[in-house]
Amino acid sequence: MIAFLTTGIILGLSAGISPGPLLALVISETLRYDMKSGIKVALAPIITDAPVIMTTLLLSASLTKFNYILGGISFAGGSFILYLGINSIRSKGTAVKIDNSPSKSFQKGILANALSPHPYLFWFTVGAPIMTKAIQQDVYCVVSFIVGFYMLLVGSKIMLAVIAGKSRSFLTGRAYIFIMRVLGIILCIFAGFLFKDSLRYVGLL
Repeated sequence: MIAFLTTGIILGLSAGISPGPLLALVISETLRYDMKSGIKVALAPIITDAPVIMTTLLLSASLTKFNYILGGISFAGGSFILYLGINSIRSKGTAVKIDNSPSKSFQKGILANALSPHPYLFWFTVGAPIMTKAIQQDVYCVVSFIVGFYMLLVGSKIMLAVIAGKSRSFLTGRAYIFIMRVLGIILCIFAGFLFKDSLRYVGLL
């Protein structure tokens, strides 16, 4: 269970602080209005990802005996995580554009996350093989992975909203870029594990 919790925490932290549409919206709402607005955006994945997680759970439960399909999904997940890892290593900070539209922060967050391909790609290619392995152990492993992931996904975005409200320079500073690069290396290592699982599922290891 600890292994799945740790995996969720690392992947959640990486997803939470990586540059993207939702993080940009978190920061822009914070700078345009206040921290509360940024925090509302950060909470959006809890709502928008729920149907995706339920679909992934059903998919994972039905795929436990289909090794070749799991091998293909694991390979796709490894490729996606490797792509995210390389992007994190190359990160030069987060640039944010601020608009003057009225504040509807939570609605904006839901729309931005629902229309982003990243949650779907993550859960169907990375989450599915991880939760398939978790289901084969017990339900607590599944819960620990999901809880660990969202604690850090949402928590890190809230933390960045607070930091942005106090120091705009952090998101282009050396500390943020260093953290992104370390997480990028960790993601590349995770990609290696998913590639290994892919080969194991199809009988090549």
